[in-house]
Amino acid sequence: MIAWGEVLPVAAALVLLAGIAVGVGHLGGLRQGRDVVVVVARAVVQIVLVGLVLGLVLRTPFLAPLYLALALGVASWTSARRLAFNRVWPVTALAIGSGAVVSAAVVVGTGALQWHVLQVLPFTAQLIGGAMSATTLAGRRMLDDVDADWASVEGWLAIGATPAQAVAPLGRTAAARALAPALDQTRTVGLVTLPGAFVGLLLGGAGPLEAARVQLLVLVGLIAAETIAVVVVTTGLGRRLEFRPERA
Repeated sequence: MIAWGEVLPVAAALVLLAGIAVGVGHLGGLRQGRDVVVVVARAVVQIVLVGLVLGLVLRTPFLAPLYLALALGVASWTSARRLAFNRVWPVTALAIGSGAVVSAAVVVGTGALQWHVLQVLPFTAQLIGGAMSATTLAGRRMLDDVDADWASVEGWLAIGATPAQAVAPLGRTAAARALAPALDQTRTVGLVTLPGAFVGLLLGGAGPLEAARVQLLVLVGLIAAETIAVVVVTTGLGRRLEFRPERA
């Protein structure tokens, strides 16, 4: 049970941080005050609900697959909505799901993490989140590039290339650029910032080496999951781009 003495300082910090974001944004003419308030309020509600749900899942492990399936569904829908392309949800689901499943299977299969819901569930959920971001970045970049360079794509189609062949170079570029955040985070880990899993484990009482072990699994697992995701989503989109994206 959390005491009010712990809740009130957190609430005060959240209000002050949100107020700073709104105030500075207003002074800078960003006009994002309402968005900040809404996303902070949503985050508070969602985190509390997730905490309650995870508590139930950890006490009832057979619910874990249902939780991960829900997470995958929400991630796939979110990414598909960002791409705003005709019937793309199956592609985003395959991209995110395959990336997360393969990476989680390797980590658990090698024994790097124990087959226990307390370890597998949060690790896999983090992979789903990373794969979702990469899928959205790669897909959106590819659609934008195809739209901007449609004359070249149309030329390839005119000489008999399939849609996948015509947009393949743009897909490869989009996929590579979508991986830049994950690669930069891993490249600078410990030098520029301490990643979330590392800090969380330290705050939870784990030793520095244990925190480093888990963080390495997360970082490299994310690179693998996101690489699979961006290749799958750009390949899947390439097979569907028979028309200019804005007209699809």
